[in-house]
Amino acid sequence: MTSASQAGRPGLDALELPSADATSTCRHLIFVGSADALPRVRDALQGWMGTPPGPISAIGELPAASDLQDLCETGLSGWWPPELLDQPGALRCCLLADQARWRREQGLRQELLRLRSQLDERRWVERAKGVLMQARGLSEEEAFRLLRGASMQSSLRVGEVSRSVTEAAQWAEAVNRAGQLRMLSQRVIKLAAQRLDGIEPRRARQTQGMAIGRVQDNLDFLASLPVMRDGISPAREALEVTDLAWRALKPVLLQRLSPATLAQADGLAEALLQRAETLTEVLEAGGARRALRLVNLCGRQRMRVQRLAKQALLEVLLSQPQRQATLPGLLDAVESTLLELERAPLGSAAARETLAQAREQWLHLLRGLRLVQGSEGRQALAVASDALLELFDRLTADYEHSLQLILS
Repeated sequence: MTSASQAGRPGLDALELPSADATSTCRHLIFVGSADALPRVRDALQGWMGTPPGPISAIGELPAASDLQDLCETGLSGWWPPELLDQPGALRCCLLADQARWRREQGLRQELLRLRSQLDERRWVERAKGVLMQARGLSEEEAFRLLRGASMQSSLRVGEVSRSVTEAAQWAEAVNRAGQLRMLSQRVIKLAAQRLDGIEPRRARQTQGMAIGRVQDNLDFLASLPVMRDGISPAREALEVTDLAWRALKPVLLQRLSPATLAQADGLAEALLQRAETLTEVLEAGGARRALRLVNLCGRQRMRVQRLAKQALLEVLLSQPQRQATLPGLLDAVESTLLELERAPLGSAAARETLAQAREQWLHLLRGLRLVQGSEGRQALAVASDALLELFDRLTADYEHSLQLILS
């Protein structure tokens, strides 16, 4: 007999017994004869979550059939009558039978875990193939060949690579969606300003309604992510305050449009912008993939071109010349980021063509800014900012779905 502390649970007697092939030993825990044997056995099994590290046997008055069945289902190897204490040979045979039963159950449990692992791995492979097929237009065979090649290069199982691919795609989409919230915080105000200024007001109203719906869609998507459901996390907290900022802004956007309501909505949109910026940064950090930076960087360009147009329009419509002071910093940020994106290795030939088109539209936007005091200049500014938004949206999606990011 060994001490209770050696057995790993207080109050348990432990006995070393040879295994069936007599080449190794296992820890065999035995409860003997006391009136509290039943609760002690139940506590031990619960402590090990139903998978004890060795056989557990009890010797004493037999419990009720229902209790015995419950104990056996949670890991008890055997319960024997106290008369066996006077028959050492018979007792030893019974305990060895418990040990053999435990070993068999361990083997079955390990086989079940192996099969579950294989099934789980197969599910990850199917998801990863779907990600690659959708993102890069690959066939199923091409997607699997890519996964297998990445597996060989990284010395990881295909299932591990597949899980990483799937998670990378999820993080990239999360960063993209959060970045859209930044842009939309400025876009809904820019479109309201266009309506107030009479720049295609019907189209601006319809587009603003679509932008409002898009905000809610993105918030709902982000709320559905596993990282948002796993207790209290920085991402969940950032999403909650972003949602609160949107709930404050949305009813003002739906009020009758006037210079006063436009100014009020703009103040609330600034709060939403800051909350969405924090959320995006938290998600980028949580993804722990360097390539996510380009998704975030390009996504921020969408917000900047909308913000530039919004600030210039409100300067004129609300007679607020102080907004002019915000433009130089925004112009420098757009230009420097455009240069960085042009030099970045991530992306496809289509992405480089999109960047070339963005450069051309950027010149149109600058012309609109110079002529913003006139209606023709404001019209050009609105058109160019929308064109740039579409281009940077397309470019962000291209980075999001790039193989370098997905396989990073």
